[in-house]
Amino acid sequence: MRKAIKKPLRWYALAGWVVTLLLSPSAFAVVKQTKGDFEDLFRQLDEALPTPNVYRNAAGEPGPQYWQQQVDYRIDVTLDEAARRLSGELTITYHNRSPDTLRYLWLQLDQNVFRPDSIAELSNGFATAGRRGPPVRDAKDKEPPGLSLDELRRQQFLADTPPGYDILSVRAGDADLPHTVVGTLMRVDLAEPLAPGVSTAMTIAYAYNIMEEDAVAARAGYEHFPDDEREGGNDIFLLAQWFPRLVAYTDYEGWTNKEFLSRGEFTLEFGNYEVAMTVPADHIVSSTGVLQNPAEVLTPLQRDRLRQARTAESPMFIVTPDEALENERQGTDSTRTWRFRADNVRDFAWASSRKFIWDAQGYQQGGDVQPEVMAMSFYPKEGEPLWSKYSTAAVVHTMKVYSRFSFDYPYPTAQSVNGPVGGMEYPMITFNGPRTDLQDDGRRTYPLAEKRFLLGVVIHEIGHIYFPMTVNSDERQWTWMDEGLNSFLDGIAGREWDPDIPWGVEPRDIVDYMVSDQQVPIMTQSDSVLNLGPNAYSKPNVALNILRETILGRELFDFAFKEYARRWRFKRPTPADFFRTIEEASGVDLDWFWRGWFYTTDHVDISLDRVHQLRLDTLNPDIDFPRRRQEEADKPPSIFVQRNKEEGIPLWIDENPDVRDFYDENDQFTVTNEDRNEYLKLLDEMEPWEREALARAVKEDKKYYLLEFSNIGGLPMPIILQLTYADGETERLDIPAEIWRRSPKAVKKLLVSDRELTQVVVDPLWETADADVENNYYPRRIIPSRIEAYKKEPREGWAQREIMRDIDAEITPPESDEADAEAETAEEGSDG
Repeated sequence: MRKAIKKPLRWYALAGWVVTLLLSPSAFAVVKQTKGDFEDLFRQLDEALPTPNVYRNAAGEPGPQYWQQQVDYRIDVTLDEAARRLSGELTITYHNRSPDTLRYLWLQLDQNVFRPDSIAELSNGFATAGRRGPPVRDAKDKEPPGLSLDELRRQQFLADTPPGYDILSVRAGDADLPHTVVGTLMRVDLAEPLAPGVSTAMTIAYAYNIMEEDAVAARAGYEHFPDDEREGGNDIFLLAQWFPRLVAYTDYEGWTNKEFLSRGEFTLEFGNYEVAMTVPADHIVSSTGVLQNPAEVLTPLQRDRLRQARTAESPMFIVTPDEALENERQGTDSTRTWRFRADNVRDFAWASSRKFIWDAQGYQQGGDVQPEVMAMSFYPKEGEPLWSKYSTAAVVHTMKVYSRFSFDYPYPTAQSVNGPVGGMEYPMITFNGPRTDLQDDGRRTYPLAEKRFLLGVVIHEIGHIYFPMTVNSDERQWTWMDEGLNSFLDGIAGREWDPDIPWGVEPRDIVDYMVSDQQVPIMTQSDSVLNLGPNAYSKPNVALNILRETILGRELFDFAFKEYARRWRFKRPTPADFFRTIEEASGVDLDWFWRGWFYTTDHVDISLDRVHQLRLDTLNPDIDFPRRRQEEADKPPSIFVQRNKEEGIPLWIDENPDVRDFYDENDQFTVTNEDRNEYLKLLDEMEPWEREALARAVKEDKKYYLLEFSNIGGLPMPIILQLTYADGETERLDIPAEIWRRSPKAVKKLLVSDRELTQVVVDPLWETADADVENNYYPRRIIPSRIEAYKKEPREGWAQREIMRDIDAEITPPESDEADAEAETAEEGSDG
């Protein structure tokens, strides 16, 4: 979380007027309940949020003195394909727009995360919750601990390939700058203090070994294709976190210099980039930015195809599958330099390979910001036919949907690149992993899950160019601010593509997580989250979906969400800015919602415990007493009396009628004149309006239903009811969450109707992530489920092995040459 700032009250003069600036949330007294067990689930969030100031105001907007730094980069880098090593030199120009004087700058050295002495490596527990990397297995029952072959591969790769940056020099002009490496960070001490409004420049020479992504589970790296026809095979290089990048310096934390532990992603500054990549001459490069020298790196045919693609109705090939196949068969020792420029971006990534098929389509979005966007995809033959059919189309679809909820796509290109990374995002470029399966007959096929994966990951990662690449939230601190908001929008885009695809974004899909004990509040800092997927992606998505569909409604929510995006486009919001903007723009107090969904691990489970059908007493004994008599008669008879009748056992009073008296003709419900006098006196003592109200109620004789609810899960939510009447008609009733404000554990609600109610169901459409839908029914329903037949498994264990049968079995290794060699090695090393 953010660092607490505790300073005394100060006065700031702003343009001729004076405001009181409170610098700490402690300015508000923390509410504390010391009597009883009442918990106010609706108390305001003031005690948890930072106090508004001149940088961020109380409405959630950038304040009058909002600032952020700018960092520009000029980079020359060379890709050594044979050595799989990157070497480069970058010149950084740092513009100090803060009100502070800086004596040093912090840079991020993300590649150092793989070093054996890094905090990430040393603190990565064995089989612990949230562990990043290949799977391992803890001991369970009689099974010993286990290392997956993937984990063994990772250990061996890192032992054979020294990871991390080699910082060759850090200079300002001709002078060396003192610098200190601290894990994944580096402090550079400036020659002289950098005052507000002043810029400084430095040049860094560096190199590092590129990680094999499949081996180490990185966010970038290379993928090797040993079976390609080219001798030695081919690689796809996905290059990200590939140069020393400035740490963000912010108004809410200063230097955001938290160590990179692989989980919490990145906090970066906007700037302009000029990048030259020298790569093998037969490589195709996809990159952040706009290509500056197409005539030097593309053929005339490729340049002509790009021009045609700008106005194409559907994606068209710039490099065809046949051309890519021919290209990957060849090899070259020559190189070529691709030059790209990107303005006002917070990061820069690129990809390079001779295997790439390349297709493109111009998206004519109109407007003044970026009227035309080139949507493009780069992928090997191993992605076909899935990629050419869906990738670029999904890029265009994403921009159309996201722009409705935020702003026009702000950059000239939007790219989807296939490689070893399952899904990662950078300005104008994304890395996406789905592939197809090669069948024996030469066809490439894919299951529905892989189609969903491709569509979902392309939508999600392109969506990240809006959040956080443009709305620049702090990923290292609050993963949910980009992943959660983006998952919410990709859920909309996915269902607007095809709602029949099982996207897994509905409230019902997170119920198991919501009730689990392996969770932390959404507001937990990224590296401490136990289960990142449901915590940072699914739960915030569902929360916002509920806010839109159930609590605020689409009109209010969409206006507020778009206002948040507009306010913080190309700026750095915090959670408080998001919460405050949504409340301020919607006009609805949502502190209870933020507190419950984002600050606690409570879940939704509202139980409808009882429904009482009530009838208003008339107070007239000639009406009410017969009703009481009928109520008594409607009770089940005594089983003793019933069986005595069946057995013909006589009653004493029937055999001796002389014992009967007045009470054999009159019961406890007989009306007396005294009862009538009391009724007339009661009416006489009433005010005229009271008699009129009672008379009307008696005449209308409405049906009263008292509903009793329990908040079992602890999370206050609206109570959504489906009421079914005797005539078969249904009605929806939404009871606001505020019903829980003074009684957070249990509430009652009275419904008055002209019709007979036969059933009540809470949350009938499963729109609130209610954990137990069975206690939502009244009367309770018979629970539908299933049972399956199964075959008894044979006993297993060392003693059950059929050694006498199997010892002379013939060894039949697989047909591949590699497997044959391994089998021979195993045979030679066996005791037999």
